[in-house]
Amino acid sequence: MDGWTGTGSVFGLLGGGIMMILFWALLIAFIVWIVRRMSDTHSNSDLQPIDILKKRYAKGEIDKEEFESKKKDLISS
Repeated sequence: MDGWTGTGSVFGLLGGGIMMILFWALLIAFIVWIVRRMSDTHSNSDLQPIDILKKRYAKGEIDKEEFESKKKDLISS
């Protein structure tokens, strides 16, 4: 038998199986992430400029004065 106990093959199969499941789970998660990122990009393209401005104000990216100034610019255009 040359030191071969047979248990090494069982652990090797289990380890390989776990690695295969992990590989596929990561691949599927990556594909789902890519699809979601692409759909978020497309959904923002349907927004009107005033909607984007309101979102930025709601997130705190701009203050009230900047919001009012840009809103005035958009309305007068």
